[in-house]
Amino acid sequence: MAQHYDEGMTLHRFIFETTQAHPDATGQFATLLQQVSLAGRMVSSRVNRAGLGGMLGGTGETNVQGEYVQKLDEYANSIFKNALEHPGVVALIASEEDEEPAYTPERFRSGRYVFCMDPLDGSSNIDVNASIGTIFAVYRRRTPEGSRAELADVLRPGSEIGAAGYIIYGSGTILVLSTGNGVHGFTLDPSVGEFFLSHPNIQLQDSAKTYSVNEGYAASWDPRLRAWVESRKEAGMGWSARYIGSLVADFHRNLLKGGVFLYPATDSSPKGKLRMLYEAFPLAYIVEQAGGMATDGKNRILDLCPTGLHDRTPLYIGNRAQVEEITALLSDR
Repeated sequence: MAQHYDEGMTLHRFIFETTQAHPDATGQFATLLQQVSLAGRMVSSRVNRAGLGGMLGGTGETNVQGEYVQKLDEYANSIFKNALEHPGVVALIASEEDEEPAYTPERFRSGRYVFCMDPLDGSSNIDVNASIGTIFAVYRRRTPEGSRAELADVLRPGSEIGAAGYIIYGSGTILVLSTGNGVHGFTLDPSVGEFFLSHPNIQLQDSAKTYSVNEGYAASWDPRLRAWVESRKEAGMGWSARYIGSLVADFHRNLLKGGVFLYPATDSSPKGKLRMLYEAFPLAYIVEQAGGMATDGKNRILDLCPTGLHDRTPLYIGNRAQVEEITALLSDR
């Protein structure tokens, strides 16, 4: 059962109380989360004045995913890596924006954690002022602390995640975090530069009647899924469609309001398009902590194990009843 926390608690206090519950805590995990908070505040500030600071638009380059890199993508990637590489708490940082992982420089201590991130999800929405966000997951490394990390520290099942979260930059900046004891949301008060607990113990109901999916690709979906979506539109079903077009924003809305997010495989992307390490794993960890479910249409997302840093997967995530129904439908041969 999730522990009770009082609204208005600062993120700093929450982290302190969480880590105090573990006798073997060294302070590294607390420092890591504080650095994530710092980087999030810096990115939030830059997002809020992107149009004034010359940060709108692209850099003219593409990333390892073949996607156009936005100026804020590059900035967020740099800020999070810089914030995490020097305190001696991480050994490796894997980013959606980088082809290879970033190892802690030799001049800094190689800590006990590895960090995976999508530094700025939904960046194609930057120029139209839609919500975007940072998604991350933390693993306890397998290799000895103090040594150079290895790919085996990060290429592992999502079930081994130790903490995950996201920061959504919208009308307000909210950091949603789970350390394995429920899901909690913290809203940034820019006047004091601190995150305060605003959404304690977020829990999904078993069922909901909202779906989020880009129906522009429906012709390329599995026909069974296409029929399921079409059936939700029938009179008397009571379903609603809500789609923002930014994964972190769609997921956040469904986490708070209830709903299921679908990113199916298509004819052109039979393995799906969402990144396993940087998007599917962290959000699956969070949704399970909130009582929901996430699958790739057949398997539990957190049971998957990537073989490469940029492996992709389909994703069905949200309220348990709807995800179970879709998974049973797609698993039926």
